[in-house]
Amino acid sequence: MNDTEVLEVAQQALLIIIQISWPVLTVGLVVGVAIALVQALTQVQEITLVFVPKIIAIFLAMFLTLPMMMKTLTVFMESLADRMVGLS
Repeated sequence: MNDTEVLEVAQQALLIIIQISWPVLTVGLVVGVAIALVQALTQVQEITLVFVPKIIAIFLAMFLTLPMMMKTLTVFMESLADRMVGLS
């Protein structure tokens, strides 16, 4: 593998990381902002009120997007394995 192929694989890996993580991060952001808004409106500053719903929402988002994540990683790994076999 030359330098350009290594950089191309690294670029693909970073793009796949972003593609896989954006649904979970978006859910965490939306739930966090919604809870912060509720806390600001009600003036309830309980710290556990932030973490518990956010953790539940993130786990639910991970559970729902896991098939998409696995498919994306499988396709990437198969293409990477094909490149490795092609080098031999």
